[in-house]
Amino acid sequence: MRNAMRMQGVEWLAAAASDPRTCKREWDQGDGIALLEAGRYWDVVSVPDELGLFTLDLLSRPTLSVPGPTLVDTGSHRVGFFLPPDPTSHWIGAGLRHATKGSWVAVPPPYRPAGLSEWLIPPDGTGKLHAPHTLELALRQANGTLTVFRRE
Repeated sequence: MRNAMRMQGVEWLAAAASDPRTCKREWDQGDGIALLEAGRYWDVVSVPDELGLFTLDLLSRPTLSVPGPTLVDTGSHRVGFFLPPDPTSHWIGAGLRHATKGSWVAVPPPYRPAGLSEWLIPPDGTGKLHAPHTLELALRQANGTLTVFRRE
């Protein structure tokens, strides 16, 4: 069952590539990173890692559904949340980046880390993504809490 879910995650993620076979080959050979275009199947909101990890913790509460795919890049100290594509949305915040149509995201395979990137929550192949409104609320709450901690 776990292997089947892993393969579904691979197929779902590779579908965002212009050539899914080449994408999967990049994951299995070379440095294991594929550049995938955002905006077709998903967008990515990336934030500084401290904010992102705290936000993911808030999104992982038992009262909420399981969060969507979440990627961490320890080299750039960023956490990326995959959410439905919406080129008209305007995500605003200090250090926040919104990758949508025309943006490219360096993505490791869903089954292992590659370089300094790895999945905190890998895609499961169902197409489940973070809900934008829920993500926004969690980011605001995490940012507010971190601001209070920094003042003390």
